[in-house]
Amino acid sequence: GACWPAIGTIARELRLSRSTVLRALNDLYRAGFLEKQNRHRPNGSLTSNLFTIK
Repeated sequence: GACWPAIGTIARELRLSRSTVLRALNDLYRAGFLEKQNRHRPNGSLTSNLFTIK
């Protein structure tokens, strides 16, 4: 399955700050546990990143 929870949703459910969630995601990415894909809107502007567990 797949899901796309917002950073705010993850933070709220885990009772953590948004910055803690972002730091954890980036730590997992740098450690090689996640793949990160930058995503773009049709007009070319950036939207949320897509993280995939390896």
